[in-house]
Amino acid sequence: MKNFSEERFPTDISYGISGGPKFNTDVITTHSGYEYRNINSLTARNLYNVAHGVKSKDQLDRLLVFFRAMRGKAVGFRFKDWLDYKASNQHLAIADGKSSQFQLIKTYQLGDFIEQRQIFKPVVNSVKIYFDNELVSFWQINTVTGILTFSSPPKAQIKISADFEFDVPVRFDTDHISASIDSYDVHSMVAIPLIEILL
Repeated sequence: MKNFSEERFPTDISYGISGGPKFNTDVITTHSGYEYRNINSLTARNLYNVAHGVKSKDQLDRLLVFFRAMRGKAVGFRFKDWLDYKASNQHLAIADGKSSQFQLIKTYQLGDFIEQRQIFKPVVNSVKIYFDNELVSFWQINTVTGILTFSSPPKAQIKISADFEFDVPVRFDTDHISASIDSYDVHSMVAIPLIEILL
């Protein structure tokens, strides 16, 4: 059985979820109160709870079908994070005249602090590519890997940039869904966690 499916989690359910990026940092506090902070990961990993996105019996039914199809934690899938799902005028690279393949990325920058996120799951028909801010069309995008391929290497010193939407590769972080029927057509769940898969 495959461990990843290109199926997309229902977007009407993901619209109502909670979650976001999480870093991994160890904090050691000395007796005098000073701190030593050890950064275990330079990039964030997204965590979500989709339980609050389920508002109707139809949504619950589709969630249960999706959960069973993914075998709980076993199979990863695509997920639209409505808080962060697109990039505009994203700088990808300065061409060296030799390379014809480039990984889609999204850069988060505040002053000198930069996080560069690799994008592996662009949305079909959402990608636009630019050379020095001019739209071009002689390229292909792999929507499974996020790799951009040109028919020939772009000329050296050309600035390559992109607009695109993307999904997050995730999996359920539970093998069990616990739901209750509170009254007619009213359902509740405590938590249905998702966690980003690092590809």
